[in-house]
Amino acid sequence: MPDRAQDFRIVAFDLDETLIPPSRVISERDRTAIREATARGVDCVIATGRGYMTVQGTLRDIGLWDRADSYTLSYNGGIITENKGNRVLYQQGITWDQANALYTRGQGFDVCMHVYTQTEVYAWNINNDEKAYLDNRQDYIELDDADLERFRNEPIIKVLYEHRGYEHLKPLEAEVADITADMEVSYSSGRYLEFNCQGVSKGASLLRLADILGVDPAATIAIGDNVNDLSMIRAAGLGVGVGNVDSQVRPYCDYVCERSCDDSAVAEVIERFVLS
Repeated sequence: MPDRAQDFRIVAFDLDETLIPPSRVISERDRTAIREATARGVDCVIATGRGYMTVQGTLRDIGLWDRADSYTLSYNGGIITENKGNRVLYQQGITWDQANALYTRGQGFDVCMHVYTQTEVYAWNINNDEKAYLDNRQDYIELDDADLERFRNEPIIKVLYEHRGYEHLKPLEAEVADITADMEVSYSSGRYLEFNCQGVSKGASLLRLADILGVDPAATIAIGDNVNDLSMIRAAGLGVGVGNVDSQVRPYCDYVCERSCDDSAVAEVIERFVLS
């Protein structure tokens, strides 16, 4: 593991409950740390389950919007974009058959569903709690179709089920195992069961970006809080959990922050391992 600040060239960080606290306001300390690291030539990279079009406001907040040679890993790694013009460098979605099977079967479960195309998020059976959670986080279009026929010729990057609490979602993973046997399945934010293409994860995406940029994986930092961050925490040269990291993820972290998402955990990492 690199032991000097100048050895790290990529810092990838999750958004919700990592960079963005429940207040949904990124701290000035986090913004300053990201700006200073970027000024030193370190790539500060959003790694999120959201679509890249939904994080443009966050990119503005942290000074990376429409910036050349600056990158975003979105859809849990299903798409890599350069922030300048949102230029797609890599894209890998799920098949229409997989998406449609998950969507039609999901209508028999007590869940909200999201269907992610390349540029839009569609929500089926959205409840008031989920509306409140998405408010000022992610735009969506309500969907009430019986199937996904109208998306047959459109790329679908991922599908997810939403319900507050993993205890409800965990049994559903087994209920759709025949559909997802060759897919990546992960959990996030205490409310999402997510389905991506096999081989697509935040960790694989981080390594792919490092390869594109000619960066040794040992020179990467990954910061996260939840199960869908685990792959990049394990893949990075330095895998970091914020103070509020999920107990399932904590044992795999090289470093666990003293600070949580509520008090500038991302800045703690950048200050200690990049700017010190």
